[in-house]
Amino acid sequence: MTLNPEFRIFIVLKLKEMKYKITLALGLLFLVSCGKDQQVNTLQKTSKETKVVTTKNKNKTEDKTVVVDANGVANVTITSNDGMRFDVRKINVSSGQKVRVTLTHTGKLDKRIMGHNVVFLTNGVKPSAFAVKAAAARDNDYIPEETTEVIAHTKMIGGGETTVIEFIAPEAGTYNYICSFPGHYAMMKGKLIVE
Repeated sequence: MTLNPEFRIFIVLKLKEMKYKITLALGLLFLVSCGKDQQVNTLQKTSKETKVVTTKNKNKTEDKTVVVDANGVANVTITSNDGMRFDVRKINVSSGQKVRVTLTHTGKLDKRIMGHNVVFLTNGVKPSAFAVKAAAARDNDYIPEETTEVIAHTKMIGGGETTVIEFIAPEAGTYNYICSFPGHYAMMKGKLIVE
């Protein structure tokens, strides 16, 4: 059986159209599923010797909490999950203050598939430009070797893991922080505001 050439062209065009629609539908499904992120309460218990500083974003949907202990250390807990979100988008600290960041990944996926870290970038570094460099540094947990664009960073963790870092807050200014796992920086980001 031989098909008419015009009919063959019609079939090829219809198949391409169907492929486009299926790809578009799958892409939209992925984006929608990434947004179904459960809100996680990250408030830490405080004692008589701690001071809790809470700020709210413009739409007042998220609490950002910094707990300053008796030694003046600013303790911040950031939770992430398989939905590629940080639950803390803004951290306020003082210049010269010791900052302790605890990152917890509440998801289930391995760090090779859905790894998360927190990378605090120096002033003026564009997150997108840094992310391109970081994507090429797989063997170093997606942190470019010998970079001068990072204030501090956690190690890369997978579902069910926790990591802690400490650093001294830099001079006053607004600094970006991101997850440097490829493709995550666009959704997993925040601001470190140093006063």
